Formats: sequence, structure tokens, C-alpha cells
Amino acid sequence: MHARSGGTLEVMGMLLGKIDGENMIVMDSFALPVEGTETRVNAQQEAYEYMSSYTVWAKEVNRPENVIGWYHSHPGYGCWLSGIDVDTQMQNQQYQDPFVAIVVDPTRTISAGKVNIGAFRTYPKGHKAESEAIEYQPIPLNKIEDFGVHCKQYYPLEVSFFKSSLDKRLLEHLWNRYWVSTLSTSTLLTNADYITGQISDVADKLEQAESHLGRTSFLPLPEQDRKQDDKLAKAAKDCTKTAVEAVNSLMSQLIKERLFNQVTFH
Repeated sequence: MHARSGGTLEVMGMLLGKIDGENMIVMDSFALPVEGTETRVNAQQEAYEYMSSYTVWAKEVNRPENVIGWYHSHPGYGCWLSGIDVDTQMQNQQYQDPFVAIVVDPTRTISAGKVNIGAFRTYPKGHKAESEAIEYQPIPLNKIEDFGVHCKQYYPLEVSFFKSSLDKRLLEHLWNRYWVSTLSTSTLLTNADYITGQISDVADKLEQAESHLGRTSFLPLPEQDRKQDDKLAKAAKDCTKTAVEAVNSLMSQLIKERLFNQVTFH
């Protein structure tokens, strides 16, 4: 909910939880008063002071959880760590390990109909993996360079979800309060700007690949050809993902239309 409230701006918060063997269990979170932009979010002095005060208040009311990580949003461009994110996570792991970084994409969550989330930890400074450990996901053209430079400096963690009895009660309360607006919401309208941006981004990627193929079509450079084929394959995946999400949203809207606007009373 916090990530969604930021709109196109990044937001940030801290994670409270515990360590159980090799598992990092997040029990709660709290937002930080930080100023985000459409490309980055940084914790300033005020945020660090707030974080320290919050942990003290939590102990005063006998909350047993400790701060075990931080989270921030990437509205519309996927779950991965930028250069600033990598530096932040490295510092946190250096001074208060174990520590985890979670990234949430609220825009893609709405578009896909499922939570778009990733949990990451960085490798020790100076270490670089031989290959990317991150599962493929569409990255906007203006973010690819930042993603590619740092993608071998961290690795993903498996993410699973659980609900406490209190979580269930809260979700039931939210559903009872907002079920009408939930059913009447159209993701095609809510995410119209995002969908348009995705189509434009795919078009730019295809144009870039086509331009490169035109320049190298007469050169015997098999390695470049393979890279270009890879770019085309990724662009095709992006096209498929965007189309599937749009079709699913349209089907959902048609089903609602059929159920609620074409009811015949006898």
C-alpha cells in the first residue's frame, strides 16, 4: 500500500523481523520520511533519525522484532537493484548484517494481477558473478545501462508469503470497505500510461535492434549477431508480456461487464 501511494515516485521504508536459520522472516515494516524521485530514493539524515527513534519506540512497547532490511519501490520498471541501491545494501550488510533489500513494483503488480517483488543481497565488495543471477524481466530502455552495469554485484533470494491471523482480519476489513471500488476498477484505465509506455519502449528496442542489424548485416561477426539475436528475443518477450497483460485486463473487464451490466431479472 505504501509503494502504491507513491504513484510514479519511489518510496522507501524499513523491514522488521527475525532470523530463523537461513531464513529472513519479515514481520512488519514502516515507511521512512524520504524524498523520492521517479528514478531514485535516498535516505537523508532525517530518515536515519526517524529509523533510530522508531526502533527505540518498538522496544518500549515490547516488540521483539529487529530491523533486518529495507524496501523501496520501482514503479513501472521491475524489481532489481540500481547502482545507488547496490551501494546502500553493501553498506548495510557491512555494518548490520544479516540485512536484506526488497524491491516492489506497484505498477506491474496491478498490471499483472500478482505481487511483483524481489529480495536481494549483494556479493562481497570486489566480487562479481560470472553470469547474471537475476531472472529475465523487461527493463525500460533508459534503465538498461544502470541494470547491466550492476546486475552481477547482487543475487536474488527466494520469496514466499504468509498471513497471520491479524493480517487476515485486516485484509477482510479492507475488502469489506473497498470491494465495490475494487470490482469497478479497470486496470486498462488505471495503468493506461504504463501500458502506453511499455508499447513505446518495445518499439524503441525493436528500432534499435533493426538499426544495428542494418549496420552489421554484411560483417562476419557471429558474436555480435548472437548479441543482436538476444536483443530481438528479449524484445519479443517484452511484446508477449505486454500483450498478455492487456488481454487479461480486457478479459477481466468483459467478465465484469457480463456479470454486472447485462443481468436480466425475471
